[in-house]
Amino acid sequence: MSELTAKENIKTADTVKRITATAVMAALTTLMTAYIFHIPVGVNGGYVHLGDTMIYLAAAFLPLPYACAAGAIGGGLADLLTAPVWAPATIIIKMLICLPFSSKGTKLVTKRNVVALLLAFAISATGYYIAEGIMFGFTASFFTSVSGSIVQSGGSAIMFVIIGTALDKIGFKTNIAK
Repeated sequence: MSELTAKENIKTADTVKRITATAVMAALTTLMTAYIFHIPVGVNGGYVHLGDTMIYLAAAFLPLPYACAAGAIGGGLADLLTAPVWAPATIIIKMLICLPFSSKGTKLVTKRNVVALLLAFAISATGYYIAEGIMFGFTASFFTSVSGSIVQSGGSAIMFVIIGTALDKIGFKTNIAK
């Protein structure tokens, strides 16, 4: 086997690992959003969930394009299963909340990723406020959207720190085929 073929095989294996991890994280995001700790809130079809925990974890260990795909696919599928009117906004917002995170370190819970939790909340709250404002009016959306975002993002942030810290302690590898 030539050196070039061996490098191509390694690159292909790395891509398969990343795509597989992306699919697993998208599936976990869908389950955590649509079925596990899924609490309907208000009259607008919204709900509180811990699916963002999986998106934050994906963003902390997958390269950015893969993390964005996991968030968009997982969140979008969950909304298609539970509240389809939100799916277009969710697909965009869940991709965007991955942007502040970094998967370049050796740990999931880093200073940058803890700060990213706050930025992800701001992105999510703003995104859903705009989406809800367009659908239902901006005055009403301020109270329902922001309060739901605080609970959802806060709960997901706490779970990210707990799960991420546990995975860091057992030596979880964050460098999935970088």
